[in-house]
Amino acid sequence: MKRVLNNRWTVLVLMIFVFLSCDKNKEEDEGLPFFNSFEFTPEWISPDSPEFSKIHTIPDFSFTNQNGEIVNQKTVEGKIYVANFIFTSCGSICPKMIDNMKILQDKFIDDSEVLLLSHSVTPEKDNVAVLKEYAKEKGCVSGKWHLLTGDKEAIYSIAKKQYFAGDSIGYFGKANDFLHTENFILVDGKHRIRGVYNGTVAVEMDRIIEDIITLKKEKQVLKD
Repeated sequence: MKRVLNNRWTVLVLMIFVFLSCDKNKEEDEGLPFFNSFEFTPEWISPDSPEFSKIHTIPDFSFTNQNGEIVNQKTVEGKIYVANFIFTSCGSICPKMIDNMKILQDKFIDDSEVLLLSHSVTPEKDNVAVLKEYAKEKGCVSGKWHLLTGDKEAIYSIAKKQYFAGDSIGYFGKANDFLHTENFILVDGKHRIRGVYNGTVAVEMDRIIEDIITLKKEKQVLKD
Protein backbone atom coordinates (compact mmCIF):
# COMPACT_ATOMS: atom_id res chain seq x y z
CA MET A 1 0.00 0.00 0.00
CA LYS A 2 2.82 2.39 0.92
CA ARG A 3 4.50 1.72 -2.42
CA VAL A 4 1.24 2.44 -4.27
CA LEU A 5 0.82 5.76 -2.41
CA ASN A 6 4.41 6.72 -3.19
CA ASN A 7 3.85 5.95 -6.86
CA ARG A 8 0.68 8.04 -6.90
CA TRP A 9 2.52 10.93 -5.25
CA THR A 10 5.30 10.67 -7.83
CA VAL A 11 2.76 10.77 -10.67
CA LEU A 12 1.05 13.82 -9.11
CA VAL A 13 4.35 15.68 -8.78
CA LEU A 14 5.22 14.87 -12.40
CA MET A 15 1.81 16.12 -13.57
CA ILE A 16 2.28 19.41 -11.72
CA PHE A 17 5.77 19.79 -13.17
CA VAL A 18 4.50 19.17 -16.71
CA PHE A 19 1.65 21.66 -16.22
CA LEU A 20 3.99 24.38 -14.97
CA SER A 21 6.48 23.65 -17.73
CA CYS A 22 3.78 23.90 -20.39
CA ASP A 23 2.55 27.18 -18.93
CA LYS A 24 6.09 28.56 -18.88
CA ASN A 25 6.70 27.38 -22.44
CA LYS A 26 3.49 29.09 -23.55
CA GLU A 27 4.70 32.36 -22.04
CA GLU A 28 8.09 31.98 -23.71
CA ASP A 29 6.47 31.18 -27.08
CA GLU A 30 3.69 33.76 -27.02
CA GLY A 31 5.08 36.44 -24.72
CA LEU A 32 3.29 37.96 -21.78
CA PRO A 33 -0.50 37.98 -21.66
CA PHE A 34 -2.79 41.01 -21.62
CA PHE A 35 -5.18 41.85 -18.78
CA ASN A 36 -8.44 43.47 -19.79
CA SER A 37 -10.60 43.41 -16.66
CA PHE A 38 -10.59 43.52 -12.85
CA GLU A 39 -10.71 39.70 -12.88
CA PHE A 40 -7.08 39.75 -14.06
CA THR A 41 -7.66 36.81 -16.39
CA PRO A 42 -4.56 36.48 -18.60
CA GLU A 43 -5.31 36.60 -22.32
CA TRP A 44 -2.86 35.80 -25.09
CA ILE A 45 -4.10 37.78 -28.09
CA SER A 46 -2.43 37.57 -31.48
CA PRO A 47 -1.80 40.82 -33.41
CA ASP A 48 -3.85 39.41 -36.28
CA SER A 49 -6.85 38.76 -34.02
CA PRO A 50 -9.88 41.11 -34.23
CA GLU A 51 -9.61 41.40 -30.45
CA PHE A 52 -6.13 42.89 -30.59
CA SER A 53 -7.41 46.42 -31.26
CA LYS A 54 -9.76 46.09 -28.27
CA ILE A 55 -7.08 45.40 -25.65
CA HIS A 56 -7.56 47.57 -22.57
CA THR A 57 -5.18 50.55 -22.34
CA ILE A 58 -4.51 53.06 -19.57
CA PRO A 59 -6.06 56.38 -20.65
CA ASP A 60 -4.51 59.84 -20.47
CA PHE A 61 -3.67 61.12 -17.01
CA SER A 62 -1.88 64.04 -15.40
CA PHE A 63 -0.41 64.05 -11.89
CA THR A 64 2.42 65.84 -10.08
CA ASN A 65 5.56 64.15 -8.78
CA GLN A 66 7.76 64.79 -5.75
CA ASN A 67 9.64 67.52 -7.62
CA GLY A 68 6.53 69.42 -8.62
CA GLU A 69 6.81 68.17 -12.22
CA ILE A 70 3.86 67.06 -14.32
CA VAL A 71 3.83 63.33 -15.07
CA ASN A 72 1.41 62.31 -17.79
CA GLN A 73 0.91 59.97 -20.71
CA LYS A 74 3.80 61.59 -22.59
CA THR A 75 6.12 60.74 -19.69
CA VAL A 76 5.46 57.03 -20.07
CA GLU A 77 5.01 56.94 -23.85
CA GLY A 78 6.99 53.99 -25.18
CA LYS A 79 8.18 53.13 -21.66
CA ILE A 80 7.66 50.02 -19.59
CA TYR A 81 6.48 50.97 -16.12
CA VAL A 82 5.29 49.52 -12.83
CA ALA A 83 2.45 51.32 -11.04
CA ASN A 84 1.22 50.98 -7.48
CA PHE A 85 -0.81 52.89 -4.88
CA ILE A 86 0.48 53.95 -1.47
CA PHE A 87 0.30 56.69 1.16
CA THR A 88 3.21 58.05 3.14
CA SER A 89 1.65 57.61 6.59
CA CYS A 90 0.85 53.94 5.95
CA GLY A 91 2.41 51.61 8.49
CA SER A 92 1.15 48.28 7.18
CA ILE A 93 1.74 47.12 3.60
CA CYS A 94 3.24 50.31 2.15
CA PRO A 95 6.71 50.11 3.73
CA LYS A 96 7.18 46.63 2.29
CA MET A 97 5.91 47.77 -1.11
CA ILE A 98 8.33 50.70 -1.06
CA ASP A 99 11.22 48.36 -0.19
CA ASN A 100 10.26 46.04 -3.04
CA MET A 101 9.80 48.88 -5.52
CA LYS A 102 13.32 49.97 -4.63
CA ILE A 103 14.53 46.52 -5.70
CA LEU A 104 13.13 47.28 -9.14
CA GLN A 105 14.62 50.76 -9.13
CA ASP A 106 18.07 49.41 -8.31
CA LYS A 107 17.81 46.70 -10.96
CA PHE A 108 16.85 49.11 -13.76
CA ILE A 109 18.52 52.27 -12.49
CA ASP A 110 20.46 52.78 -15.73
CA ASP A 111 17.66 51.65 -18.03
CA SER A 112 15.79 54.64 -19.44
CA GLU A 113 13.07 52.36 -20.84
CA VAL A 114 11.79 51.45 -17.36
CA LEU A 115 9.91 53.76 -14.96
CA LEU A 116 8.15 53.41 -11.61
CA LEU A 117 4.94 55.26 -10.63
CA SER A 118 3.69 55.27 -7.04
CA HIS A 119 0.37 57.12 -6.65
CA SER A 120 -0.69 58.49 -3.26
CA VAL A 121 -4.21 57.51 -2.23
CA THR A 122 -4.23 60.34 0.33
CA PRO A 123 -3.20 63.21 -1.96
CA GLU A 124 -4.84 65.75 0.35
CA LYS A 125 -2.08 64.92 2.86
CA ASP A 126 0.69 63.83 0.51
CA ASN A 127 1.45 67.12 -1.22
CA VAL A 128 4.63 67.79 -3.17
CA ALA A 129 6.62 68.80 -0.10
CA VAL A 130 5.61 65.65 1.80
CA LEU A 131 6.40 63.42 -1.16
CA LYS A 132 9.76 65.09 -1.70
CA GLU A 133 10.78 64.38 1.90
CA TYR A 134 9.45 60.84 1.64
CA ALA A 135 11.35 60.27 -1.61
CA LYS A 136 14.56 61.45 0.05
CA GLU A 137 13.96 59.17 3.03
CA LYS A 138 13.23 56.12 0.88
CA GLY A 139 15.94 56.67 -1.72
CA CYS A 140 13.65 57.32 -4.68
CA VAL A 141 15.69 58.48 -7.68
CA SER A 142 14.22 61.47 -9.53
CA GLY A 143 13.29 60.70 -13.11
CA LYS A 144 13.20 56.97 -12.45
CA TRP A 145 10.66 56.67 -9.63
CA HIS A 146 7.79 59.16 -9.57
CA LEU A 147 5.79 59.61 -6.37
CA LEU A 148 2.52 61.10 -7.56
CA THR A 149 -0.11 63.36 -6.06
CA GLY A 150 -3.02 65.23 -7.58
CA ASP A 151 -6.78 65.29 -7.74
CA LYS A 152 -8.10 62.52 -5.47
CA GLU A 153 -11.06 61.69 -7.67
CA ALA A 154 -8.78 61.32 -10.68
CA ILE A 155 -6.36 59.06 -8.79
CA TYR A 156 -9.13 56.83 -7.46
CA SER A 157 -10.84 56.64 -10.82
CA ILE A 158 -7.74 55.57 -12.73
CA ALA A 159 -6.74 53.18 -9.95
CA LYS A 160 -10.08 51.36 -9.74
CA LYS A 161 -11.43 51.60 -13.27
CA GLN A 162 -8.25 51.49 -15.36
CA TYR A 163 -5.51 49.72 -13.38
CA PHE A 164 -8.13 47.53 -11.65
CA ALA A 165 -5.98 48.08 -8.56
CA GLY A 166 -8.79 47.38 -6.10
CA ASP A 167 -9.87 44.18 -7.88
CA SER A 168 -13.65 43.62 -7.99
CA ILE A 169 -14.21 45.31 -4.62
CA GLY A 170 -12.72 48.56 -5.84
CA TYR A 171 -14.17 48.30 -9.33
CA PHE A 172 -17.74 47.91 -8.16
CA GLY A 173 -17.41 49.94 -4.95
CA LYS A 174 -18.10 53.60 -4.38
CA ALA A 175 -15.71 56.05 -5.99
CA ASN A 176 -14.59 57.46 -2.62
CA ASP A 177 -14.13 54.08 -0.87
CA PHE A 178 -10.60 54.01 0.52
CA LEU A 179 -8.15 52.22 -1.73
CA HIS A 180 -5.54 50.01 -0.08
CA THR A 181 -4.06 47.40 -2.39
CA GLU A 182 -0.79 45.49 -2.55
CA ASN A 183 -0.93 45.10 -6.34
CA PHE A 184 1.96 46.09 -8.58
CA ILE A 185 0.76 46.62 -12.17
CA LEU A 186 3.14 46.14 -15.12
CA VAL A 187 2.30 48.30 -18.14
CA ASP A 188 3.96 48.13 -21.55
CA GLY A 189 4.96 50.90 -23.94
CA LYS A 190 1.49 50.86 -25.52
CA HIS A 191 -0.21 51.47 -22.13
CA ARG A 192 -1.48 47.87 -21.87
CA ILE A 193 -1.48 45.88 -18.61
CA ARG A 194 0.88 42.91 -18.95
CA GLY A 195 1.30 41.68 -15.38
CA VAL A 196 -0.12 41.83 -11.85
CA TYR A 197 1.92 40.99 -8.76
CA ASN A 198 1.79 41.02 -4.98
CA GLY A 199 3.95 44.01 -4.11
CA THR A 200 4.49 42.91 -0.52
CA VAL A 201 6.34 39.73 -1.51
CA ALA A 202 10.02 40.16 -2.36
CA VAL A 203 10.19 37.02 -4.52
CA GLU A 204 7.54 38.57 -6.79
CA MET A 205 10.11 41.18 -7.76
CA ASP A 206 12.09 38.42 -9.45
CA ARG A 207 9.04 37.65 -11.56
CA ILE A 208 8.53 41.32 -12.43
CA ILE A 209 12.17 41.65 -13.44
CA GLU A 210 11.86 38.60 -15.72
CA ASP A 211 8.66 39.98 -17.24
CA ILE A 212 10.19 43.42 -17.84
CA ILE A 213 13.07 41.75 -19.65
CA THR A 214 10.51 39.81 -21.72
CA LEU A 215 8.75 43.07 -22.64
CA LYS A 216 12.06 44.65 -23.63
CA LYS A 217 12.69 41.71 -25.97
CA GLU A 218 9.17 42.10 -27.35
CA LYS A 219 9.85 45.75 -28.10
CA GLN A 220 13.09 44.88 -29.84
CA VAL A 221 11.38 42.28 -32.03
CA LEU A 222 8.81 44.87 -33.11
CA LYS A 223 11.60 47.30 -33.98
CA ASP A 224 13.38 44.69 -36.05
